[in-house]
Amino acid sequence: MLDAPAWASLHGPHAAFAERVGRVVRYPTDVSPFLAMPADTTDQDWADAAALVGPGGVVPLAGATSPPPADWATVYSVPGVQLVDAGVVAAPDEEAVLLGDADVPEMLALVERTRPGPFLPRTHTMGTYLGIRRGGALVAMAGERLHPPGWTEISAVCTDPDHRGQGLGTRLVHAVAHGIRARGETPFLHAAASNTGAIGLYESLGFRLRRTTTFAAARPPAGDR
Repeated sequence: MLDAPAWASLHGPHAAFAERVGRVVRYPTDVSPFLAMPADTTDQDWADAAALVGPGGVVPLAGATSPPPADWATVYSVPGVQLVDAGVVAAPDEEAVLLGDADVPEMLALVERTRPGPFLPRTHTMGTYLGIRRGGALVAMAGERLHPPGWTEISAVCTDPDHRGQGLGTRLVHAVAHGIRARGETPFLHAAASNTGAIGLYESLGFRLRRTTTFAAARPPAGDR
């Protein structure tokens, strides 16, 4: 299931988000950039993916079992890793506050300053997001993203540069993991393979490497619909 977490999410707990053309599914574009292809990817699936994203759109390649058509252009290809809970010390945090619609402008501003990965105006609706404020300002957050049955991805772990070195990210990972465990589910997460500092931190918190992967996307030719 974790080999195709977007597919499992959109056919499971996140099915209400799913937008479809044929067998291809994706999240709404203001929620997440993830699009999921079936395991037995066919030429028709690639055509449906092009139709789903529309002219100029980008198709994430996670989960695809065949390469895109030769006339598609690679947009990016970044080595990554997937880590799973192997004994994370999950615990609630008294300072962590639940973030919602009213907090989105601050969440987006924090993401802009810290670049933890894709975060859009409705990403917070994918799961629980927690934050820590100092002087009323949001300075750290973490939350839940992909949700395959029985699993929840921890994502958007970020701390304002002026507040790093205080362990705020670690505390929020523990708090988010606590909420996931309380539902009887298991936390997992992704990171760029080049981000050795973050990977080392996650391993020290009790995550272990499950597999390597590639974060990649391609763009269909302009004539595809």
